[in-house]
Amino acid sequence: MDCPFKTDEEPAYYGSYLAVDKLLSLQAPLSLIEGKLHAHDEMLFIIVHQTYELWFKQILHELKACCDVLQKPSADDDGPDMNVVVHRLKRIVEIWKLLNQQVDVLETMTPLDFLDFRSSLEGASGFQSTQFRQIEATLGLRMENRFRPDYYKHTEIGGFNPADYQTIVEAEKGTSLLRLVEQWLRRMPFFGDAFWQNWNGEETDATNTATPKFWKGYRKLYEASLSERDERADLLSKFDETFFKSGAGDFSAQALRAALFIMLYRDEPLFRLPFALLNSLIEIDEQLANFRYRHLQMVRRMIGTRIGTGGSSGEQYLQGAVNKNYIYKELAGIITFLIERRNLPKLPERLHQALRFSSTERD
Repeated sequence: MDCPFKTDEEPAYYGSYLAVDKLLSLQAPLSLIEGKLHAHDEMLFIIVHQTYELWFKQILHELKACCDVLQKPSADDDGPDMNVVVHRLKRIVEIWKLLNQQVDVLETMTPLDFLDFRSSLEGASGFQSTQFRQIEATLGLRMENRFRPDYYKHTEIGGFNPADYQTIVEAEKGTSLLRLVEQWLRRMPFFGDAFWQNWNGEETDATNTATPKFWKGYRKLYEASLSERDERADLLSKFDETFFKSGAGDFSAQALRAALFIMLYRDEPLFRLPFALLNSLIEIDEQLANFRYRHLQMVRRMIGTRIGTGGSSGEQYLQGAVNKNYIYKELAGIITFLIERRNLPKLPERLHQALRFSSTERD
C-alpha cells in the first residue's frame, strides 16, 4: 500500500510557501538613493506599518468568520457555533495587544530620526489605512458617531484614493458585528412566559414577553444597592431609559436587558459562552482605545503639536478619537447596573434547568 502522503509533486519549501523573497522586496524607503539609506529609521518605520497591515488582514479574516456565524437564523448558543465566535474574538484581542506592544519598537526611533524622512511623507498618513477603516466599520463604528467625521472620509489631499474610498463605502454598507450581536441578544429565549409561570407566587402576564415583574423587582434591588454617594436619581433615570425605554446607542432596550441578564447570571452553564462573547467585545474596544492612545502619545513625542503629514490636526484629532470612537461602550456601561451576586433574584426552576447543559426543556 502506497503512503498517502507520498506524491510526485515538489515538496513544500519555507521560502516559497511564505513568498519570503517577494515579502522582503516590498520595503522601498524613499531615502534610499543609489543604494544608500540616508534615513536609517525609515526601514523600521515601513516594516512596523507593513506588519500592522498584515495583522489587520488577519483581524478582518476573523471578523468575517464571526459575522458568518451570527448571520445564521439561529446560532447554537451552547455548541460549536458560539464557541468558534468566542475563540476568534479572543484571538482578535490578543492581536490588538501585540499591535499595542509594537508601538514600543517604533518608539525606539527618536524625533530627530523621524525628521530625517518625515518631509517625504507629506500627504500620506496612517489615517489612510483602508483595512483599519474596514475593521472599524465591520465592528460597528458608524461615521456619524466618529470624532470629526469630516476628517474621516474624503478624496482630497490627505484622504483616500477613489478605489480605497469605495472599499470603505462598501464596508459600511455591510451588516456590522454590532448589529448582529444586537439581533442575537434580542432573540434570547429566556423571557418566554413558560419559564416564568408562578414565579414568586405570581402569574406572569401572557402578553408581556419582557417579563417586567423581574425587571421591576431587579430595579428595586439595584436602587437598594446604591450608596449615599451615588447620584441616585440620575442612575435610576438612566436605568429606566436603558432597559425600559429607548435603550442606548445602537442597542435596543430588549437587547440590553438580555446582555445584563447574561452578565448577572454568567455562572449558569449556558451563559458562559455568551458572557465570554460580550466580554471579548468590551476587551476589543479597550484594546482599540489603547491603540489610539499609544499613537496619540507617540505623535506627541515625535512631532509635538504640529500638523499631521496627512493634514489632520495631529494631536488634537487623535485625542478626540481616543475619547469618542468607542464602539461597544453601551455594553461596557451595563456594568453600572450590576448588583452583588448574593442579592440576585432566584430564577424559576424551569429556567434554571434550561440553562444547564443536561436540560431537555430548551425553548
